[in-house]
Formats: sequence, structure tokens, C-alpha cells
Amino acid sequence: MTKSTFMKTVNVIQHLAFEDLGSLEDVFYQLGFRVRYFEAGVDDLSPALNYEGLTVILGGPIGVYETEDYPFLVDEIAGLKQRLKANKPTIGICLGAQLIAHALGAKVYAGHQKEIGWSQLEIKAVENNPLAALENVEVLHWHGDTFDLPSNATLLASSAIYPNQAFSIGNNILALQFHLEITEQSFEKWLIGHTCEIRHAGLSIPQLRADNLAYATQLEDQTAKVIQHFLAHLEQE
Repeated sequence: MTKSTFMKTVNVIQHLAFEDLGSLEDVFYQLGFRVRYFEAGVDDLSPALNYEGLTVILGGPIGVYETEDYPFLVDEIAGLKQRLKANKPTIGICLGAQLIAHALGAKVYAGHQKEIGWSQLEIKAVENNPLAALENVEVLHWHGDTFDLPSNATLLASSAIYPNQAFSIGNNILALQFHLEITEQSFEKWLIGHTCEIRHAGLSIPQLRADNLAYATQLEDQTAKVIQHFLAHLEQE
């Protein structure tokens, strides 16, 4: 993969309309990328999964094990297995991270509690940790499922509730259970779209909104550093 080929486009697999690239989209544009979205369950995902450049797999409220109800997951997982085997540049966020873990043979399952809201991560002291910029930074968590760490994975971050918050496979594959892409302006869409889940979990919408105002801007700034680090260390053939 040449640099000119890699720099052309970022392909993005989206599972839920309002969970988009968020702040990552501006970062990619500023770095000279174009962005192309693929809607899971609607579009043919094979161009994104076969792509030699960077593909980002975003979050969503379904589980990787719900293939009977969402049969498109079967093909998505099969394509992702081949992509990861070929070590093609891939970032997974929330459901995207769970899909990566599952495709690598790790167990993905319902966690012991929902993790929704803002908190800091424990960033692991590993060499060239791409998440180093998130030290002492509040990030957004929004998941009920969790995963075991795949074999040969490097654990990058943990939270107080779930130990496996982020991992990498080499320099080209990055899986993030948490949401680093959220923006201050877009958060209201999450509060509307996830209202049933929020109320079922007994959480305060005004408090989530206030926390977003307090933390999102700093997260946006540090997210750019995470992506720049990831891109700078990609192994290009």
C-alpha cells in the first residue's frame, strides 16, 4: 500500500444514523482524506471491508451475536475476519471494537452492567500507546456488551467497570470500546436516539448533557492526537 493510495479515502461502516464519525470526520478532512459512508444492513459492505486503506467501523445498539435477527452481521464478520488477517488498517469503535474482537476469536457477551456516561480511562504503560493523549481525559462510554481480550492483542486501556476498553493488534488494528468521536454539538442526538436506554438505566438526561458540556471539547482536542498517532505509525506495504 503506497502512501498516495492510503491517503485517498477513509471508508466508514455505520450501524446507526446518528452515530457517525463525529469529531474524527473533521480530523480526516484536515489531513487530506475524503470520507465515504456505508450503511450496515443496507449497503454492500464488501468495498469497505476489502479496501486497502483505512476503514472505520462505528458503533450501534445491536450485539455481534444477534445474527439471527440481523443476518447482515454474518457477512460483515466474515469480511472483517479476512480484513484483519490481511492486517489492513482498521479502527473499531464500540460495536466496531466488539466486531473486531469477535472476528479475532474472542468472546463478546453482555456485561454485568451498562456503562453509560463520562469517565477517565486507565491508560496502560505500553510502548507507543496510541491512546496516551487520553491520559486524565474524560471519555464517553455507551455500551452494555463487553469482550475478552483476543490472543496476541495489546491491552491499551481499562475503565473502573470493564478491564478491556481498548486494544491493538500491531500498528494497523485499533479497537476502542469507548466513544472518542463524540462532539459537544452532536450529543443531543444521542440523548434523543437513546432515550429508552437512558431511562431504563435510570440515568439523568440533564446530568449527561451537563457532563458533555464540561468534557467534550477537551476530548475533541485529544482525539485528533490519537488519530494522528495511529496514522503516523501505520505499517504500509
